Amino acid sequence: MSDYDVFLADCPARTTLDLIADTWSVVVVFGLGRGPRRYSDLRDQIGGISNKMLTQTLRKLERGNLVERRTLATAPAGVEYRLTRLGESLLEPVSVLARWAEEHADELGDD
Repeated sequence: MSDYDVFLADCPARTTLDLIADTWSVVVVFGLGRGPRRYSDLRDQIGGISNKMLTQTLRKLERGNLVERRTLATAPAGVEYRLTRLGESLLEPVSVLARWAEEHADELGDD
């Protein structure tokens, strides 16, 4: 049993939920679950995400130790993103959530 209670305003678990519980974070983690991706490949894979939002999301996940950024020795220089070990541990619950969303999209209201 955890010592944390997400119903408490100062619970550290809320910070964790804030890090991962938005659409783009879930989609980026899910996308990186297929293996390391260059920035442009990840952007092309994720429909509807702007460069600015992808950059912000990747930086946020990197600060949270879920994603690792690696500079590639290519010409021109490239950047690759991959899940860290901690990020990989998030992949299973995120995958379950993504599959649930796909299966039930038609049943949900569209406010």
